[in-house]
Amino acid sequence: MIAHANYSLRDEIRDYWSDRAETFDLQVGHEIFSERERAAWHALITRHLGPGAGRAALDLACGTAVISHLMHDLGFAVTGLDWSEAMLAKARAKAQKRGADIRFIVRDAERTLEDKASYDVIVTRHLVWTLLDPKAAFAEWFSLLKPGGRLLVIDGDFVSRNWAMGLREIWEKLTTGKSRVSDNDGASMARRHQSILARVYFSGGARAEEIVRLLAEAGFDQPVVDWKLGAIHRAQARQMSWPKALERATQLRFAICATKPQ
Repeated sequence: MIAHANYSLRDEIRDYWSDRAETFDLQVGHEIFSERERAAWHALITRHLGPGAGRAALDLACGTAVISHLMHDLGFAVTGLDWSEAMLAKARAKAQKRGADIRFIVRDAERTLEDKASYDVIVTRHLVWTLLDPKAAFAEWFSLLKPGGRLLVIDGDFVSRNWAMGLREIWEKLTTGKSRVSDNDGASMARRHQSILARVYFSGGARAEEIVRLLAEAGFDQPVVDWKLGAIHRAQARQMSWPKALERATQLRFAICATKPQ
């Protein structure tokens, strides 16, 4: 990891996820491992964004393009944006293998440099909790949408500890002799993750009500919180150990759909 006077927290976040790119698609909750889960994602997206029908969609912080491909499946004209070249290398290879016509660009999701009013829909998954300045980011996303365009935020509180998290840690110590320190393993990665988490806006965990308030302040009309993500989580749970599945089920995860006024 580079360290110099101009090395910012944004740079740290980019480099952290770049270092996770190699194993990102191996993890449940990142890549999709069953048609049951794929169908559940399609249902969620369609419920809030409607049919693709060639409409322009922007997948912010697309990573290896899991959500981009779901959008492409549904007929959207998709642009995947990410600041990590390593993630986008995986995304491009995946799109080429699948013959998917998805545009990928290297940009900061908080400063996209995309044309104003150029997208019909914007989708983000597990991005908002990492934002440094959500007010500025939401204003940026608002400006990118056409009048009547929709934003779909899929996120949750992955920070607050609960009894299920403690149970999972105990189980892992008993079964492996040590606790899993991070999704990507390794104490160094865990320390980097915690250091970043301590300095982002939602350091205490992303809360739906706070996101709704900030979206409304940015000009979005009547943001709606959808807590009904059970079909996705049940499909993911089939690929997990029972302690991990229980922990996932007890975390507050949600989707928020907000519309730019006509």
